[in-house]
Amino acid sequence: MFAQSFRFDHAQFQARMRSAFEPRKPRHRLLRFAFGLVGLAVLAVLVMFSVVLGAAMIGAGLLYKLWSSRGRAAARAPRVVEAEYRVVEPAALRQPSGSSAEVR
Repeated sequence: MFAQSFRFDHAQFQARMRSAFEPRKPRHRLLRFAFGLVGLAVLAVLVMFSVVLGAAMIGAGLLYKLWSSRGRAAARAPRVVEAEYRVVEPAALRQPSGSSAEVR
């Protein structure tokens, strides 16, 4: 008897579960149309809320990035050497006459 009371394959249990999770559409034409409009309105509100929330998150991220990099100097590549250079005349580059190496 106890094993029979918790069986889920009975038609009555199946009917109750089906009616709980499959709501039926109303038969009246205007009522179905009204429920459709309510569903579209809820969908539009959710989409607009998510768009506003996404824009706020992007804006907050940009503000945080600007605020955090405000006081620091820009990072430079580690292999870059900064210095002041001057152009040397070609005559100054010539080797002394005693050397065999030639610079072009």
